[in-house]
Amino acid sequence: MTGSGPAAVIVLAAGEGTRMKSSTPKTLHQVCGRTMLGHSLMAAAELAPARLIVVVGHRADLVAAHARQQVPDAIIVVQEHLGGTGHAVRMVLESVGSIAGTVVVTYADTPLLRGQTLAGLVDERARTGAAAAILTARVPDPAGYGRILRGPSGSFAGIVEHADATPDQRAIDEVNSGMYCFDGDLLADAVKRVRTDNAQGEEYLTDAVSLLHADGHQVATVTCPDFEEIQGVNDLSQLAHATSVLNARLLGAAMRSGVWVHDPASTWIDVGVSLAAGARIGPGSQLEGATSVGPGATVGPGCLLRDTEVGAGATVLQSVCESAVIGEGAQVGPFAHLTQGTRIGPGERAVPATRPAGQ
Repeated sequence: MTGSGPAAVIVLAAGEGTRMKSSTPKTLHQVCGRTMLGHSLMAAAELAPARLIVVVGHRADLVAAHARQQVPDAIIVVQEHLGGTGHAVRMVLESVGSIAGTVVVTYADTPLLRGQTLAGLVDERARTGAAAAILTARVPDPAGYGRILRGPSGSFAGIVEHADATPDQRAIDEVNSGMYCFDGDLLADAVKRVRTDNAQGEEYLTDAVSLLHADGHQVATVTCPDFEEIQGVNDLSQLAHATSVLNARLLGAAMRSGVWVHDPASTWIDVGVSLAAGARIGPGSQLEGATSVGPGATVGPGCLLRDTEVGAGATVLQSVCESAVIGEGAQVGPFAHLTQGTRIGPGERAVPATRPAGQ
């Protein structure tokens, strides 16, 4: 990213998420050991914004508390009435005042979004001097998304929602992600003029972009190279898909750094897991939390390790280890269960206790 960070990043986390059919707030569901809100906040924090603002609504106290655990100085704004994305941003500006400078708007249910992608959006608005920059993507199935319309020169011409699109417009595969970068002063003026004369009776941030374009301001676009990054999670099926995509991303990075992963399809790791070059991970292994595996160590097949330290050259086979420390060159398993606080010294062996015959 060029220059200093944006004046603010606004993370929208107010939705109820009824399609999750879960008592857990949607944005607090985990993807590879971190909540969706946590992933969104980490991506936003990579921009080093002067202010990181989180809009909460449903289960506001719980979501706000989690946001502050992740980013202690996050500013919380409560959207008492869930009146749409434009309404959420208007509530922010009414709460903290107009924000001069660059304002980024993103979502708490897009756990695959990278900070570098948001940085590219910020850079493009700064480079062009546009009133707003939109993150777009080309997707295999654009059904349900707003389509990006372009003029003869290829410049932004508007956004048409799927329900309002003509057959020709529905054939467009470039879609609006709903993530934006604005000039803060122009955003403050535009959101005040957003109307609610739509089927949902809500204020949409998309309309603020349209108003800026109609006013004659330039609207820039940045195409996200990986369409998976913009995918929102609205149900448990989509949550599982996001987990699979991020897991593959994490394993790919590990293998490129010299970790042997014998069967990526059956191996699962969390974002907090540390794998040293030369480590070997066997099939059917799940590594969770702050687990670390040293160089030359072998874990698996068939292991579950949670918050466990595995020393260099150690071997863990078909075992469950929870908050344990396994020394260098130690051997654990098969079929061992190391409970919290267990320490296996260097070179020691831990196997299940055997029972005398007949007992």
